[in-house]
Amino acid sequence: MNSEKSSKAYRRLVRTLTSGNIWLYVLKLLSEKPMYGYEIIHNIKNSFKISVNTVTAYVILYKLANEKLIEVVEKNGKKYYEITAKGKSELKNGIDFLEHILDIIKP
Repeated sequence: MNSEKSSKAYRRLVRTLTSGNIWLYVLKLLSEKPMYGYEIIHNIKNSFKISVNTVTAYVILYKLANEKLIEVVEKNGKKYYEITAKGKSELKNGIDFLEHILDIIKP
């Protein structure tokens, strides 16, 4: 994936599917285990090669909690984030949608 030599359209697609949809990556990580904020940011970078700044990450976590896709649990003085049943359902919906799009556009 060499985006520096690619078209603007391709770079826009990459941006939309990565930094434009961080919530999907957060839910994927939390479907594996509860995590605290810094751990989520670190794992997004290491697992998905997407850089997300701290403020953006916490805004996304706040919005996900507000929609009841995740919940905040205090453990050992840290706030841990856990995916809810609704969050698991939305993660599945997101994955199903992406697979559907791929099925439509694949030659």
